[in-house]
Amino acid sequence: MNDRFDLTGRIALVTGAGSGLGRSFAMVLAQAGARVAVAGRRADKLDATVTEIRSRGGTAEPCVMDVTEPAAVAAAFDAIEQRLGTVEILVNNAGISRVGLLTDASEEDWSAVLDTNLTAVHRVAREAARRLQAAGRPGTVINIASILGQRVHAGLGAYVAAKAAVIQLTKIQALEWARGGIRANAIAPGYFETEMNAGYFDTDAGQAMTKRIPMRRIGNVDELAGALLLLAADASSYMTGSVLTVDGGHTCSSL
Repeated sequence: MNDRFDLTGRIALVTGAGSGLGRSFAMVLAQAGARVAVAGRRADKLDATVTEIRSRGGTAEPCVMDVTEPAAVAAAFDAIEQRLGTVEILVNNAGISRVGLLTDASEEDWSAVLDTNLTAVHRVAREAARRLQAAGRPGTVINIASILGQRVHAGLGAYVAAKAAVIQLTKIQALEWARGGIRANAIAPGYFETEMNAGYFDTDAGQAMTKRIPMRRIGNVDELAGALLLLAADASSYMTGSVLTVDGGHTCSSL
C-alpha cells in the first residue's frame, strides 16, 4: 500500500459501526492498518463487526456509545483511550431518519433526528478535538453527510435539514481547528442500501429513484472506501473543510 494511504498504528473511532455504512467504514480502516474502536448502541451488532475485523487480521474493540448522551460519549472516549489510545481518526457516521411531511412531523421525531444527526456529530467531534488539542496531536474528523444536505426530498425534512447543517458544521470545524493540525472534512453519499432504507429500492418509488441517477444504479458500500481512505490518511494532508460527493452523478442530474 502507498505510504500516503497507510493507517498503520493510527487510532480510529467509527460511530454507528454495528451495521450499514459504519460497519463497512470500520472494516476499511482496519484493513488499512488502523486500530478501530467500533461504536454504537447495540452490543451484539458491534461484536459481530469486531469479530469480522479480527478474522481478517485487523485490530478492533467494541465500544457501546449512545451519541445523544454527553456523559456516555465522554465515558466511551475514556474507555477507548485505555484500550487503544487517543482517537486520531473520527468517522461521525451514526444517524437515523423519520419519514413524514413537515406539517405532519411530531416534535419528538424532529428532535430525535436533529439530535442524532447534527448535535451528536458536534458532540462527538468536539470531544475528539478537545482531547487531541490537550495532547498536542493532529487528527482528522470525517463527518458523514448526504446528498440530501445538498438537495431535497419531500418527506425527509428533518434529515435534510440536519445533513445540510452537518456540511456547514464541518466547515466551521475546519476553520477553528486547522491551526492545531486537526482537519475536518465530510463525505456526502448518494443512495446506498443500508438497514435504514432496506427494501426501498425494490419498490416502484425506489426503482424510479434509481432511474434518475445518471449511472442508473445505487452504490455499493465498497465504493465509499476510496473517499474514506483519502480523508483519513496523509494523502489528504492539505484538505480541510471539503465535501466529497459519492453519488453516481445524482447531484448533477436535473431530473
